[in-house]
Amino acid sequence: MAAPFLASASDYVDRALGGFARANADVVALHSDPVYIRAVAPDPGRRTGLVSGGGSGHEPMHAGLVGRGMLDAAVPGKVFASPHNRQVYQASRAVAGPEGVLHIVKNYTGDRINFGIAAERLRHDGVRVQRVLVDDDIATDSADTATGRRGTGATILVEKLLGAAADTGLGLSELATLGTRVAARSRSIAVAAQAHTSPATGRLAFELDEAEVEYGVGIHGERAARSVPRPPLEELVGRMVEDLLTRTPAGDRALLLVNGLGATTAIELHNVFAIAADVLAERGVGLGGSLVGTWTPALDMKGFSLTLTMLEDDWQSLWDAPVWTATLRK
Repeated sequence: MAAPFLASASDYVDRALGGFARANADVVALHSDPVYIRAVAPDPGRRTGLVSGGGSGHEPMHAGLVGRGMLDAAVPGKVFASPHNRQVYQASRAVAGPEGVLHIVKNYTGDRINFGIAAERLRHDGVRVQRVLVDDDIATDSADTATGRRGTGATILVEKLLGAAADTGLGLSELATLGTRVAARSRSIAVAAQAHTSPATGRLAFELDEAEVEYGVGIHGERAARSVPRPPLEELVGRMVEDLLTRTPAGDRALLLVNGLGATTAIELHNVFAIAADVLAERGVGLGGSLVGTWTPALDMKGFSLTLTMLEDDWQSLWDAPVWTATLRK
């Protein structure tokens, strides 16, 4: 396995953030101490700031989703590591509106702790703050998992719907309630045929037989509870969709995210989407919208995830609302 193309062995995350900000200077600005990315032209009608973040290695989540119609700021940590609470605090102070700031947090222990500490500091300063916790990964939906479902690809859909709602001037409590509803109606599952490459060693994080897939892999390289024989793609995607439908609240219209884990090509992902959309149609579930691409990778893992969000009646207009970020623009 070849070593990654990185500028250095130590500050490659900072170099990447600097390059990203320079390449997208019309949309974002980089704050260097502490590090965070913020939108340069948020909607003037927004009264509540939206902040998310997490470990690097998952780009474009979250920095690529900062901009009008989505996040006001994103806080990156090192690869697969939570950002420091000081970063979250300073970013939140910078973008808090008259109504305060809403934190969109993936369900990982480090993220919960550091966003929680930042929230306490903000409240001490008189800044109103609430949290939406995203916990969509059905692979960890078990009583044996102490932390519960991990937060993964549904974060993208939560951020889009909340960003559109925030641009209408919705208040902090209303946004928190909406975000919690969206998260509750979202579920994801991921599979991988090959692990990611460690930036430190240039080697695969784990070995997998080419005749197997990891069913329920995590976005930080966590192995699934089990490896399974690799079936034909139609069978694999059908199983994933059926598993999602059995664990997602009932509905007849959904958002579908087909997400590459870093080393999966567009032609592969669109094959996955075509199969998933057909299976959903057969089950009487129409699509209110979709995203297909690399949105929440695990560095260069060879695999993909599926996310379903069952729409409520008043969410379609939020999905269709304009958005202008470095990565998502319509």
